[in-house]
Amino acid sequence: MKPDAASLTRLRAVVDATGWLDDPAAMAPYLAESRGRLHGEALAVARPRTTAEVAALVAICHEQRIGVVPQGGNTGRCGGGVPAAGQLVIALERLNHIRAVDAAGDTITVEAGCILADVQAAARAAGRLLALSLGAEGSCRIGGNLATNAGGLNVLRYGMAREQCLGLEVVLADGRVWDGLRRLRKDNTGYDLRDLFIGSEGTLGLITAAVLKLQPLPRAQATALLVPASLAAVPALLARARSYGDGGPSRFELLPRLALDTACRHLPGCRAPFEPLPQWMLLAGFDGRDPRVQAEVEALLAAALEAGEIVDAVLAQSGAQADALWRLREAIVEAQPLLGPSLKHDLAVAVADLPAFVEQACAALAAALPGVRPYVFGHAGDGNLHFNLSPPPDMAPAAFLDAGPRLRELLHGLVAGFGGSFAAEHGIGRIKTGEMARWKSPVELELMRRVKAALDPEGILNPGKVLPPPA
Repeated sequence: MKPDAASLTRLRAVVDATGWLDDPAAMAPYLAESRGRLHGEALAVARPRTTAEVAALVAICHEQRIGVVPQGGNTGRCGGGVPAAGQLVIALERLNHIRAVDAAGDTITVEAGCILADVQAAARAAGRLLALSLGAEGSCRIGGNLATNAGGLNVLRYGMAREQCLGLEVVLADGRVWDGLRRLRKDNTGYDLRDLFIGSEGTLGLITAAVLKLQPLPRAQATALLVPASLAAVPALLARARSYGDGGPSRFELLPRLALDTACRHLPGCRAPFEPLPQWMLLAGFDGRDPRVQAEVEALLAAALEAGEIVDAVLAQSGAQADALWRLREAIVEAQPLLGPSLKHDLAVAVADLPAFVEQACAALAAALPGVRPYVFGHAGDGNLHFNLSPPPDMAPAAFLDAGPRLRELLHGLVAGFGGSFAAEHGIGRIKTGEMARWKSPVELELMRRVKAALDPEGILNPGKVLPPPA
């Protein structure tokens, strides 16, 4: 419903003069998805400074049935932070205080608007590691990381955002605040409410603060670029790698020839380590607590070579060489636009199924659209692949994008056949709600709707996101 003038006045009065934006130019950065493909509208943008201000805004919106769209760093890929006409964006960027660092207890308590890289730096200053690491860590914010259950590079060893969070502070749909900022490793006092809000994309409550787990800061690291004997060898190679390097790899990334060739041809700081480039490569990173991690990884390479799981490898001998190898991982993301528009898919299968899935998917795509270029990379250690597609070299961009729905249906059908996921770490937002309706079972959807109805009976929290409309 459209709020009356009195309600707008009440909302505006909650925040200071710089905390309320209703000028179209000032609001514009908050209305578009980060890739610029989705654009929304909004009643206004509120920028509260405190949890109390967030609660006051939500309470008024609940009373007046105004839709609320929470927003962090706005780095999402699925439109989860894009509002619609008549909705209020609550941007949490000014809730950016680090409330406490407990190095002895390995926790850090932060507000939702803290930039991930800033929290990493605060942990590092205390001699600790915040293991959550994403490509967007210089601009994404903790609230959004938790609301989408972000993954990233270190999931293999340290887990998703969910596993790195102990407690939350959440503003509920009616404006009340749930204080669950507990630093406990063990707490079995009833249902785990924290896990309801993590990954819910702001549809069940607004995360305003969190207690995050910290880890000992690694004293040594090792990085290796491996050439597997075949894609089929990857699961066995990963299983072997888990026994080396002081606890196994923290990162285990799949890089394809197409991506690395494009990056090395066009981007500065990229040099191909193999000539000719193999079809697939694996970039592995190991964290250790003593310098022997390098020797451990050397032993791994020797054992994998003898077992026929790899045919070549490069082991970084310095920090600079390691940085150069990780630059390749970053560069392949930057390089894909050079091949034209891309169709992005965030898929996951069991690691054991990864080779068969990739081979079947590539064959099916070639039959469906001859010349299409699968740009497949990502977190092979946990089965999460960014199965992106670039157009055939001679295909018009518009025609390629028009083919997107049928190629997406093909890929999502295949991943469902493997018992996998069509949304591994980027969330659902508004662009994948149709996929929820298509691939989630009626029982799952019913249970999710019951949870939503219980926590947000008026449906004001991030309307139109995650859950498809009832049939």
